[in-house]
Amino acid sequence: MDFYEGLGRVLELLQRHRRVSYRALKVQVALDDDHLDLLKEELLDAQYPIADDHGRGLVWTGAPGGVQEPAPPQATQQPAAQQDQPTQAEPPTEYRSPEAERRQLTVMFCDLVDSTKLSSQLDPEEYREVVRAYQSACTEVIQRFDGHIAQLLGDGLLV
Repeated sequence: MDFYEGLGRVLELLQRHRRVSYRALKVQVALDDDHLDLLKEELLDAQYPIADDHGRGLVWTGAPGGVQEPAPPQATQQPAAQQDQPTQAEPPTEYRSPEAERRQLTVMFCDLVDSTKLSSQLDPEEYREVVRAYQSACTEVIQRFDGHIAQLLGDGLLV
């Protein structure tokens, strides 16, 4: 199977399942590490509606069933390539739990500027109090606007 045939199969998998792990792609499309890296580069950098899932796999971010792939170059062995491809008659399946909902959100990371330098100038207890005061002030503002703090990260916040 040539590169673009494999790319087409991966796009079909992503449209159907919405999320595919890198390990599953290696097995399903018979990829080695180099070909997987090339495939990721093509999918993530070529304006496909696809995102990386924290290094674990790929996520389809486009409309369900929407095909935005470029036409692959014509292969010389067209009948064999058509046998490998699944039929497109089956509808795309979305796996969502009943309580799931789609909503827009904003993610923000707040960081204390020059915290490393500050930590070397203060005693650990004093530095801890500065960081806690910073986190408390940020928390107050975030909660005032109905925000949610997902995680406190040392001297930063993931909101």
